[in-house]
Amino acid sequence: MNEQQIPAELRGSDRFERLVNSIRDYAIYLLDREGHVASWNAGAERFKGYTAQEIIGQQFSRFYTDDDRAAGLPARALQIAAAEGVFEAEGWRLRKDGTRFWTSVVIDPVRDDQGTLIGFAKVTRDITDKQEAQQALRESEQRFSLLVQGVKDYAIYMLDPNGFVTNWNRGAQAIKGYRADEIIGTHFSTFYTEEDRQSGEPTRALQVAIAQGKYEVEAWRVRKGGARFRAGVLIAPIVDCRGTLIGFAKITRDLTERWQAQQDVERAREAMAQAQKMEAVGRLTGGVAHDFNNLLTIIRSSADLLRVPTLSPEKRDRYVEAISETADRAAALTSQLLAFSRRQPLRPEVFDVSARVLEMRPLIETSVGSSIVIAIEPGEAAIVNADRNQFETALLNLVINARDAMPAGGTLTLASATVDGLPAVRGHGPASGRFVALRVSDNGSGIAPDTMKNIFEPFFTTKPMNKGTGLGLSQVHGFAKQSGGDVDVESQVGIGTAFTLYLPFAAGMQLVHAVSDIPKHAAVTRRILLVEDNEAVGQFARSLLEELGQIVTWVQSGEDALALLERAHEKIDLVFSDVIMPGINGLDLALRIRDRWPAMPVVLTTGYSDALAEQQDHGFPLLRKPYSVSGLTKFIT
Repeated sequence: MNEQQIPAELRGSDRFERLVNSIRDYAIYLLDREGHVASWNAGAERFKGYTAQEIIGQQFSRFYTDDDRAAGLPARALQIAAAEGVFEAEGWRLRKDGTRFWTSVVIDPVRDDQGTLIGFAKVTRDITDKQEAQQALRESEQRFSLLVQGVKDYAIYMLDPNGFVTNWNRGAQAIKGYRADEIIGTHFSTFYTEEDRQSGEPTRALQVAIAQGKYEVEAWRVRKGGARFRAGVLIAPIVDCRGTLIGFAKITRDLTERWQAQQDVERAREAMAQAQKMEAVGRLTGGVAHDFNNLLTIIRSSADLLRVPTLSPEKRDRYVEAISETADRAAALTSQLLAFSRRQPLRPEVFDVSARVLEMRPLIETSVGSSIVIAIEPGEAAIVNADRNQFETALLNLVINARDAMPAGGTLTLASATVDGLPAVRGHGPASGRFVALRVSDNGSGIAPDTMKNIFEPFFTTKPMNKGTGLGLSQVHGFAKQSGGDVDVESQVGIGTAFTLYLPFAAGMQLVHAVSDIPKHAAVTRRILLVEDNEAVGQFARSLLEELGQIVTWVQSGEDALALLERAHEKIDLVFSDVIMPGINGLDLALRIRDRWPAMPVVLTTGYSDALAEQQDHGFPLLRKPYSVSGLTKFIT
């Protein structure tokens, strides 16, 4: 068939032909009812390689592959177009040179005004690039699927937006025990423990993933059969190009072995800590027993000698003085123990460290002897808010240690300064703020590295028998930590040692001048309610108070004290109560008295108290045990 044989109905106007011919991205042409090409535009020539003269009148099936022609696809395409009004498909087509290209094809029937089929309009587009991209995507997805399926150490699978499993890799089967055909379509809450399901954890996990972009946790999960395992879980939302949620990616790793190993390490650490604690307790109790037995020996021997009828007044006074001094030493020992444990109730006051060191120079010189040269380098405005007595004790402990490190003499330097920040001390991290640093350095024997790690432990000492208790540095450490500071040490064997005591700088606080411990006036007779649960201590305290001219009523519990005050508070001038008692303790008793009878004075006494260590602002006078006559007199006058 040539161009002159094309039915006139399929020939268009010149203007329309020019329009169609100008389109180069689509092959647009007409076929007659048998499929012969009736027109040919520039796009068809570009895609397929034929000129109009070469192809018009030819059967359009020549553009199909041999396989498609053998399968009758060209004729079937026209039949479908005529019967259904359109034929659409993608497939391989042939160019003039025999090369293939992937096309998108649309065939529409063309009818005359009476509805009679006169031919077909065919539009073809070369979408080879798109098909190659899709093929590459499919191959990439296949490779990714193979990769995911090949992972056995991680359970990797997807959920739909409602949490139902949509796919399943081999790692998921290995970890959780389910085959794909057993679990796909099941809700992922199947893997949660019963308690997690009851608390709504699966729903919360998806909500968190949506709100925060991911949900990550380490928790217990359940395998097929009910066995639990420790899992590391990550859930991430998946959205399409429009931002619509289409599901979740879920990755689970079995951490049971790692978790078990961590538990084993933790148990070993706890066992080691327990062993170290028991060793420390053994050393502590042994040291306390040794030192207190020495002190008790002095007290007991002096008390026995006081019973000798022929004892001269001179010796009697000497033994009484020995008992008094030994009691003071015992009190100092317990104070050091409490400072080490950071449970010593402190009495902070604002003072200048540099000024106090200068004031203590005579005492320091007496303590170290004439063979040691003392150099004091005071810093400016070294103001702290700390317990002055404990500070002096800590300083003397450092001075005595320096003296013992220089038996042949040397130089002891005490330098104070204010510094910015607390440096990292013995493995602890640094702290911000301003601190007063008091550095006590010597050029003595130094401390061996293997000894350094133990120097702050109670009763640890390298000194000969009866030359030290081993509590000096533990007191320094406890006082520093309880005051909000720390203590550091630098030492080199044969060169010397420097201890630096850090205390928080008291910015803008008013200095307090030390008050003499000597009572300014004698005691007057007062009606005192003594509250003490210990029988021996209560009898002794009552006798002592009565010897001082006081009128004493003694009760053995806080409950009895409150009952007596309810009946006769107007007959009591002062309440003197121990702190540690069963039932209502001394501090609670004092607080109740303050609420009920605000004008009633209350004095507390204790050797040790958690409550007073933690509540230093309770506002009640505190007399520490063991107390002296002069100390007691100050509080009851």
